Amino acid sequence: MKNPLLAPELRESLQAGNEQELRAFCESAHPAVVAELISALTPREAWDVVRHAPLHLRAAIFSHLDEDIQEDMIEFLGRNDIARIVSDMPHDDRADLFKRLSEEKREAILPALAQAEREDIRRLAAYEEGTAGAVMTSDYVTLKPDLTAAEAIERLRKDAPNRETIYSSYVVDEKRRLLGYVSLKDLILARPNARVGDIMYSEVIQVRVSEDQEKAARMIQKYDLLALPVINGGDALVGIITHDDALDIITQEHTEDMEKLMAITGSHEAGVYLKTPALVHFYNRAFWVVGLAAVGLVSGLIIQSFQDTLMQLMILAFYMPMVTSTGGNTGSQSAAVVIRALALGEVVPKDALRILFKEFQVALMLSLVLGVMSWGKVMFLSQGTPVPEGFTLGWIGLAIALALGLQVVTATLVGALLPLFAARMKWDPAVVASPALATVVDVTGLLLYFWTAKALLGI
Repeated sequence: MKNPLLAPELRESLQAGNEQELRAFCESAHPAVVAELISALTPREAWDVVRHAPLHLRAAIFSHLDEDIQEDMIEFLGRNDIARIVSDMPHDDRADLFKRLSEEKREAILPALAQAEREDIRRLAAYEEGTAGAVMTSDYVTLKPDLTAAEAIERLRKDAPNRETIYSSYVVDEKRRLLGYVSLKDLILARPNARVGDIMYSEVIQVRVSEDQEKAARMIQKYDLLALPVINGGDALVGIITHDDALDIITQEHTEDMEKLMAITGSHEAGVYLKTPALVHFYNRAFWVVGLAAVGLVSGLIIQSFQDTLMQLMILAFYMPMVTSTGGNTGSQSAAVVIRALALGEVVPKDALRILFKEFQVALMLSLVLGVMSWGKVMFLSQGTPVPEGFTLGWIGLAIALALGLQVVTATLVGALLPLFAARMKWDPAVVASPALATVVDVTGLLLYFWTAKALLGI
């Protein structure tokens, strides 16, 4: 969130060259807050503020700036300035930054970095987007199993200033294969001469570099971890995913699922709504909306094919919206709970029969309640409405109630089945839900409505 009210004051300080005031501003709040406040300035003005901060704080503020501001700053900063910032940035953040830079810019900056930093950036940036390797950091502590607790604490004391977290240290052998982990608390409470290998936990929750980032984030959430170790194909420790990165992943995945649920295409990034041009929003939404609108013409054809039925009993037209909207609502509810269960790993496609049976039970209860309500609605609201000879309002209400009940059951089962089918086909379940589901339910609902009316009323 930007604070445009503060921008004039910062500009005054910049014009006056008040370095002490600008430095005090950078040190006055958390780097994330400072980054929010200077986002109302132009990228060059923002840098003129940030450069007055101490180097470590400068990198922290830069890391919290929006990606587009970071990229704009990189364009006019000198190579040495960039190198100093990048060197102090969190390892995973600087790798993400390099992924967004042009090849020309990367080649210009890399020679200014230390060799170890260059190799670290290249290695982290090489992992495929969406995998655990792409979001991990190499900023962690490792210990040898033959160290004593006292030696391990001394090692942590030296490493702490340069590590993102020291609350868990990972025990590795000569080939960096993960043997276990030990917490800082365990080291402090252990006897000074106790061996790390004797006090470590050998049962380690871990993830492979190639596995999905959402799976890694859910593991951190499920097991209440501060960090999750990441290993390669040879069981060697190559990085960790911290809890703050897990929160970012879950937020991103939630945004993606929500937008796909509403048939919105595009990159599905969180926090970029106002920065995205209206034309891009149009492109992201138009394809599905136009396509489903074309498919929705089928509903018109169905109504047209049953126009004789409507001519005989015009009262049926009054309750068509109720049937279709109720089906859409129940189908969307069913799809939402199944998609959520799939996302959390509570169910898998092979559980389809159990899921459908449970949803069928729910649908039967809903259909009973809604059917009785709709019959009462017909009897109450349509009292006095002219009814053709040979028909009674009670029988018409019963036909509408039965059609609504069948629609609820059908829509609920379709809403559960579509995400399961998508998951079985390795598609994203969210893509087939909501607008696509609503269109399918509308078509099936109208068919059930008219078929039931014709069969029960003998039209």
